[in-house]
Amino acid sequence: MRKAFVEALCQTAAIHPNILLLTGDLGYMALEPFRDCYPSRFFNVGVAEQNMIAMATGLAEAGFIPYAYSIATFASLRPFEFIRNGPALQRLPVRVVGMGMGFEYGHAGPSHHAVEDVAVMRTLPAVTTVIPADSAQARSAIAGTWNLPGAIYYSLGKDDRLTVPDLDGRFELGRLQILRSGGDLAIVSMGSLTGEAVAAADELMQSGVRATLAVVSNFNPDPADDLAAILEQVPHVITVEAQAVSGGLAAFAGLVIASRGIACRLWPLAVQSPPDGTSGSQAYCWRHHGLDRSAVVRCARKALGSQKK
Repeated sequence: MRKAFVEALCQTAAIHPNILLLTGDLGYMALEPFRDCYPSRFFNVGVAEQNMIAMATGLAEAGFIPYAYSIATFASLRPFEFIRNGPALQRLPVRVVGMGMGFEYGHAGPSHHAVEDVAVMRTLPAVTTVIPADSAQARSAIAGTWNLPGAIYYSLGKDDRLTVPDLDGRFELGRLQILRSGGDLAIVSMGSLTGEAVAAADELMQSGVRATLAVVSNFNPDPADDLAAILEQVPHVITVEAQAVSGGLAAFAGLVIASRGIACRLWPLAVQSPPDGTSGSQAYCWRHHGLDRSAVVRCARKALGSQKK
């Protein structure tokens, strides 16, 4: 989604001269189009993410709309206090861009695995969190949120080739996107794992299991009403995310179920264990944590089998 992000930002910046881009000495072979088009609006602040957020906060207070770019763990976790006390508490339009959602930096190890960033940002009601599922949705999200009055955290993937069937770039704040409809169970996914969820739904369809498939792409505002409408129609929901189980999509779905008294059982597929030093490709990490399409299919069959007992 890097190319999609930069292209969308360049297009928006061409119309709105108050848009700036800051980087923490990252984004080589990706951010150059913005740098070359708008050299006076591009700042490499070095490996100093806290300073980058502080600088972005001051620029936002001065009337600019700064985008602060880094690897997701460095953009969200390292400067979290600066985000909280700066743009969140002061309601300023700082855009924090976290690149490499989930296990995309798999071989770099746990320090680069962004499996807590969405959960952490969800704790700040003043920060809109955006998690596109593919490049087309990322373009729509950038174009549709640049002028929000408050802070935004974008959790983006690196893969510009991934396309989620039937999503067609749809994005709307406070809403989720429905890809398929079925009454046997629901599969609700977030981020780049949506491709695995689609593949799992296709495999289940071949054996006669009809699943509702939905994508959650933003929080604060939460798509609670949309999710509740789906869960009221099915006996089971499987949430699929490359995030810690305690604060991401599964926690959101559980809150909707409990607070609204919905008779739907939650089956969370998320990162359930603490870091153990494991590294490898993104696909390997998905398998290791039980998040790939095979895991979704197994979970669906287990859920449906539990109804017969």
